Amino acid sequence: MMTTATRQEVLGLYRRIFRLARKWQAASGQMEDTIKEKQYILNEARTLFQKNKNLTDTDLIKQCIDECTARIEIGLHYQIPYPRPIHLPPMGLTPLRGRGLRSQEKLRKFSKPVYLKSHDEVS
Repeated sequence: MMTTATRQEVLGLYRRIFRLARKWQAASGQMEDTIKEKQYILNEARTLFQKNKNLTDTDLIKQCIDECTARIEIGLHYQIPYPRPIHLPPMGLTPLRGRGLRSQEKLRKFSKPVYLKSHDEVS
C-alpha cells in the first residue's frame, strides 16, 4: 500500500516532469528538436507513470522513484531527454569461473544503471 508521503512524492515528481517539459529547450536550439524532445518527455512520463500506477510493493515504488529522479537529473545535466545508453561489449564483464553467455546476461542485468531499468521494457 502506498503511503500518503510516497503518494505526494510521486505526484511531485510527475508535476516536476511536466514543468520541465514546458520549459525544455533542445541543446541544438532548433525549434523542431525542442518540440520533439518535449513530446518525448511527456509521452515517456505518461507511459511509465501509467504502467506503474498499480504498484503496491514499497521497494518497487522506491526503485521507480529513484529511477525517475536519476533520469531527471541526468537529463538536466546532459541537456538530453533520452536515457544515456551504456556501452558494454559482449562478454565484456568478468566471467565467473568460465561460465558463458548466460552468466554474462545476468551480470549485464545487474550492472544496468538505475536510470535504464524501465527503458527496455517500454521501448
